Amino acid sequence: MPRTVLIVDDDPGFRAVARALLEADGEFVTTEAGSGAEALAAVARERLDAVLLDIGLSGGDGFEDGFAVCRALDVVAPATAVVLCSAREAELYGERIDGSPAVGFLAKERLSAAALTRLVADG
Repeated sequence: MPRTVLIVDDDPGFRAVARALLEADGEFVTTEAGSGAEALAAVARERLDAVLLDIGLSGGDGFEDGFAVCRALDVVAPATAVVLCSAREAELYGERIDGSPAVGFLAKERLSAAALTRLVADG
C-alpha cells in the first residue's frame, strides 16, 4: 500500500518535480502545500505518513521558518514523520536539524523515493 506524503514548499516547480519523483514507482501518493499554514491544515484534515518540508519557506504566514513548521507539526501530528529538505547542504544548518523533531534531512538534489523511504522507515 502506498505511503502518503505531503510536499511542503513555496516553489510550485519543486513541488511538481518532487511529486513526479515520489509517485513514479507507486510507493508514494502525494499532496502539496505551499506554506506552513497550508501544511498544518492538511495534517489536521488527513492522515499522512510523512511530510517533506522545505526549511526555507517564505510567504508571510508566520511560518517562514521550516523549523517552526516542523515543531508545530510535531505538536499537531506527532506520529507523522517529518523530513526536512533544502537546496543547501545540511551542514549550513548546524545543530538546528539535529535539535528539531524531524526524522532526517534530504538535499533537494538528492531527493528520491528510495531516500525518503529510508528516512521514514528509520525515523
